[in-house]
Amino acid sequence: MAGNSQEYIAHHLTNLTYGKLTIDGSEPYYRKVYKDGVQVFNEDGSPQLEELNGDTWTLARNSQEAQDMGFMAFHVDSIGWSLLMGLLFAWLFRKAAKSATSGVPGKLQNVVETVVEFVDNTVKETFHGRNPLVAPLALTIFVWVFLMNSLKWIPVDIIPGIAHAAGLPFFKIVPTADPNGTLGLSLGVFLLIIFYSIKVKGVGGFAKELSLTPFNHPIAIPFNLFLEVLGLLTKPLSLALRLFGNMYAGEVVFILIALLPFYLQWVLNVPWAIFHILVIPLQAFIFMVLTIVYLSQAHEDH
Repeated sequence: MAGNSQEYIAHHLTNLTYGKLTIDGSEPYYRKVYKDGVQVFNEDGSPQLEELNGDTWTLARNSQEAQDMGFMAFHVDSIGWSLLMGLLFAWLFRKAAKSATSGVPGKLQNVVETVVEFVDNTVKETFHGRNPLVAPLALTIFVWVFLMNSLKWIPVDIIPGIAHAAGLPFFKIVPTADPNGTLGLSLGVFLLIIFYSIKVKGVGGFAKELSLTPFNHPIAIPFNLFLEVLGLLTKPLSLALRLFGNMYAGEVVFILIALLPFYLQWVLNVPWAIFHILVIPLQAFIFMVLTIVYLSQAHEDH
């Protein structure tokens, strides 16, 4: 893997970023040359450089290049693993549905039926409106987030090690340890909150709720708007940061343990992995429940 602890941590915690490097051409732009993940040096010991001319779509080789790519850069690893876990979720549930039987169920059918029943009961207890979309949405969120979180159970060096051997400068395996991934999920929920708030209450009713809550008096409208709009905007932010913070912190601890001597790794890594048997489904459950609660509030017509 990487040559020292700093490079090792950077490789595991930095996203593989693809974007456009904007080069104005006023001065030369040079990049270090890597081959199979190893930096190439000249005979005199100086790093071998390549010159880029004009705007170039490329993988970022360092954090500064990723920053220079700006907002439109893509985290290839987060997108790839998110899609892979989504396809795995769809495949597993489709397989269980196709092989479902009214007789003695198989192991996969048992697991799927348990998850569906658990999510359905949670929705019935938490959601007070009438919307056939909420239960499937809650099921999708719970299983998808759970599968993305569960990538933390893979030994910390296996996938990044393969990526490093393939010559990739960085690789981060857990999509929910990327704030862009969790913000993408929470923004989707936020758009649904706005959509159903307007659909159920109407534009006027939603505006009235924001302007006359909690103090039902015209003079308090500016204060009410400040509180309600702030509260509305913090919903996706709190959803995203809660999930990201827990997953990122757990990943950092796994990586730090991997830097310890071998005999200490087993002493600390096994209890931490066992602890994540609780953390991983718990964070998926919290994200799902908060989504249901927020959608339930959007359906309340005062």
